Amino acid sequence: MKITIIDGQGGKIGKTVIEQLKKAHPEQEVYAIGTNSIATSAMLKAGADYGATGENPCIVNAKNSDIIIGPVGIVFADALLGEITPAIAAAIGSSPAYKILIPTNRCNHYICGCENDNMSNYIRLACEKVESML
Repeated sequence: MKITIIDGQGGKIGKTVIEQLKKAHPEQEVYAIGTNSIATSAMLKAGADYGATGENPCIVNAKNSDIIIGPVGIVFADALLGEITPAIAAAIGSSPAYKILIPTNRCNHYICGCENDNMSNYIRLACEKVESML
């Protein structure tokens, strides 16, 4: 199963997801795709097996991933302070992968039903979902 983590900014959400997934399933190959080199570096340091940076790796890996995990902004054009291009959002949105999106109520969007819980709890829930799929 190909699990792809996509993150931007400093990569903190992706880093934390990878740490938890690798702790539970060290044998599972995890792909870290950052929208910038800082995010990619953080996710690789967290234990990702493969990493790449930029728009094209997001598009290419969205096509053949089984699971894509990231902040909800990865499916919104111009999100993450403009790091998510319309092409990235379209590629992820149209990917056949199962998407596990971590909610945040920032960057000019509000997700109904999303309480202002802490990020650690949302990441734990995302990892539990992956666990149920493996």
